[in-house]
Amino acid sequence: MADKYLDVKGLNCPSPIIQAKRALNEVDSGGTLEIHSTDPASVKDFEILCRSLGSKLLDSAEEEGVFRFVIQKK
Repeated sequence: MADKYLDVKGLNCPSPIIQAKRALNEVDSGGTLEIHSTDPASVKDFEILCRSLGSKLLDSAEEEGVFRFVIQKK
């Protein structure tokens, strides 16, 4: 279970990334954020976000049009 959960289903780029970045600011270093999104562009966007922040994308999956990401904050 992640330390924080963010639901950005129904939102399109750049909103999921902006909200995820804000949510990560509320997570302690080493903590995790789970994000659920319906924006197909978020797959690439969250990979780029993690690289730019030095965070780690621990998991990425898609089920019935919902993309799930788990990010560990640096």
